[in-house]
Amino acid sequence: MSRRKVCVVITARPSYSRIRTALRAMTCHPDLELQLVVAASALLDRYGNAARNIQDDGFDIAARVYMVLEGENLASMAKTTGLGLLELATVFDNLRPDVVVTIADRYETLATAIAASYMNIPVAHVQGGEVTGSIDEKVRHAVTKLADLHFVSTQLSCERVIKMGEDPSTVFVTGCPSVDLAAEILKCPRLDFDPATKYGGVGAPVHVGDGYLVVMQHPVTTEYELARHQTVETLHVVRDLGLPTLWFWPNVDAGSDGTSTAIRAFREQQAPDNIRFFKNMTPTDFLRLLYNSRCLIGNSSVGVRECSFLGVPVVNIGTRQAGRERGGNVIDVNHDRRCIAGAIRAHLDHGRYARDPLYGGGDAGARIAGHVATAPLRVQKRLAY
Repeated sequence: MSRRKVCVVITARPSYSRIRTALRAMTCHPDLELQLVVAASALLDRYGNAARNIQDDGFDIAARVYMVLEGENLASMAKTTGLGLLELATVFDNLRPDVVVTIADRYETLATAIAASYMNIPVAHVQGGEVTGSIDEKVRHAVTKLADLHFVSTQLSCERVIKMGEDPSTVFVTGCPSVDLAAEILKCPRLDFDPATKYGGVGAPVHVGDGYLVVMQHPVTTEYELARHQTVETLHVVRDLGLPTLWFWPNVDAGSDGTSTAIRAFREQQAPDNIRFFKNMTPTDFLRLLYNSRCLIGNSSVGVRECSFLGVPVVNIGTRQAGRERGGNVIDVNHDRRCIAGAIRAHLDHGRYARDPLYGGGDAGARIAGHVATAPLRVQKRLAY
């Protein structure tokens, strides 16, 4: 019996963190042949070039798809999706996979699902059924309707996917693979590297030994014209607090030019002496950095996923994660510097939170690989609503 060919498409830096343990489990599974496709911002230096980390981790890349159009606006997102649809169809035609795995809720994820669906290739979707406050939710639910297998992170997500008309026998509560990495670093959580020495970065030299903050703030696609203002509010807060701060570059979504411009202008005009900016780190280094921080600030889903499992205090700003399940480690605020500062101070007074396995217990990757290997592969017939 031939091995089942599984094509996994990684299109962004966070997507690799969310699927890495599943890739490892697929590589080791005797009944699976992994075909890894790296595309979009995961290939670009300005967004950290996740492809390097993927290769350094020992994974072979079967195909690379350059599909990102410059602009970081709504039109460029739509056009990137269209270009990705064209290019990925060619890749799938060449690789002839038995199943295509697509991850989460980015617009490139939609291109992956559409291309595979029209080619009658079964689609497996990771992290469906979740609710958030932006275009990502529409994309996520659209991919759910295109998918044939569903690997969801929580029981509530499972219930939502079934309510959307999907066959319960195709929906599996696996937990989130990114939590697997968080579980791994807990075996050796010590911050055993200097971020600036290992990853460079730009800005002030910061000393992390006495405690530090981490910021990861992305533009909100439905509020992209406000990205610069929203970023400036956070910049003022962390500068005024005076604590060493490690700030990570935004993703490629519409509005990221506003976020980037705000960072560059603030660096030049304000010259903050407590903030250093980074493009990317390996997933395990980043999680160790988070675990040892005093607080994460911004609007990344890592705050409600990995940080809930690690017990890291999180100040979640704005609407980007609205509706997503979260643990008691998260304080939600709007884009107002006084509110942000107050929430950070409350977390600093509280300290670390109890660990919450809301998004899984650390074995999602193995579960996903097992289901991919054994689940019946057919283009799914939907249930009646």
